Amino acid sequence: MKPDSTKYHLINVADGHEFEDKGWTLSDPVGKTPSLVRAVYDNRSFEPRTDLDGIYRYANWMPVSRTLKKSCAPVTYKSKGLAKHLGLNNLYITYSGWNPKLGAKFRTCSFKETEAYSVLARMDSREKRVLVVQSAGNTARAFAQVCSDNRIPVVICVPCDCLHDLWFTKKLNKCVKLVTVPHGCDYYDAISVGEKLAENPMFMLEGGAKNIARRDGMGTTILSFAEKTGVIPDAYFQAVGSGTGAIAAWENACRLAQDPRFGKNNMKVFVAQNKPFTLIYDSWKAGSRELLPLDPEVGRREAEIILAKVLSNRKPPYSIAGGLFDVLKASGGDVYLADNNDIMYWMMQFRNLEGYELLPSACVAVAALAKAVEEGRVAKEDNIMLNCTGGGTLAAMSKGYVFKQSDLEIAPETPSEEIIAKVKALF
Repeated sequence: MKPDSTKYHLINVADGHEFEDKGWTLSDPVGKTPSLVRAVYDNRSFEPRTDLDGIYRYANWMPVSRTLKKSCAPVTYKSKGLAKHLGLNNLYITYSGWNPKLGAKFRTCSFKETEAYSVLARMDSREKRVLVVQSAGNTARAFAQVCSDNRIPVVICVPCDCLHDLWFTKKLNKCVKLVTVPHGCDYYDAISVGEKLAENPMFMLEGGAKNIARRDGMGTTILSFAEKTGVIPDAYFQAVGSGTGAIAAWENACRLAQDPRFGKNNMKVFVAQNKPFTLIYDSWKAGSRELLPLDPEVGRREAEIILAKVLSNRKPPYSIAGGLFDVLKASGGDVYLADNNDIMYWMMQFRNLEGYELLPSACVAVAALAKAVEEGRVAKEDNIMLNCTGGGTLAAMSKGYVFKQSDLEIAPETPSEEIIAKVKALF
């Protein structure tokens, strides 16, 4: 099924320059400072599409020209158990995982599917280049599954230490190629390999946070909340590695505020990291727009320690105009920390209170919410959105699963020419 092409143009967040999308524009070609570009949709009213399935019900605010099969939209419901435990009257959980009873059927159990279905639907169906995606785990699984289902060639670069996350309910199509960096390397090293690969015209970088489709796909979480409640949240909670999901939530809150039915955007954005990987937290608490220095070896060691390994990005879109620093500042938000003990505690508590299990990263967000309540940062009557970004792995895996093995392992310091030659040989 193909929707009417969504009509939009792009704007440079730093200077307000407006221009047209050339199809895969990731930045303003005449911009003078590093900046995200944002999609400005012709349709300023929030209107879910009743003629489209899954995530594409929000296609009016997604830069897509086609739909892909087997997508699912995030599900929002009013919490009872956790809300009562925390003393909150209007706590809503937006869930993106596997829980058919809730209506959530994310087969890879992560909200990273929202990115994949949006990014890949932005691609021209006639595109001949091979997409390159870099990931610490969940994004890899999502893109691998969606590309396999829709036979879209992709090279996914991940740390070898994340291979245990690359499980699937059945064997993937051969169009999906997995390139790993060796034991001890981290997400930043996987990014480096992908960037070298994309120096060749056969390949194209997905673009990460700079890709409007990635952000607007992730932003469907807040659209799910708005559709359920009819309001913009007073407070938004999410665990972050890069912070792209929080940026996306803020951008869609701003879009909703243009629709008179939703009022002003007074949403505070609260994000959280898994201690001891605290790059965003440390930079924010220092009042610094620039990320504080982080020794690569220290970063790799910290990434090995944390339970929520997907929250270990050494190169997040924090400083760039329109990035996480600007979102936290504009919203009056803050950054929290949760250690591994907090994660284990809330994994058990959440299951007891809400009846299903979350991924460790989502429990970092739950811990942040609990701390915000304790500190009085949110009020009992506030409309609160808790973005639970994944869960249900045990249920999803119960009928069997297979792991995707690495097609090629290569060190990040390998010269570009060698990386390109070896990956080309996979095809």
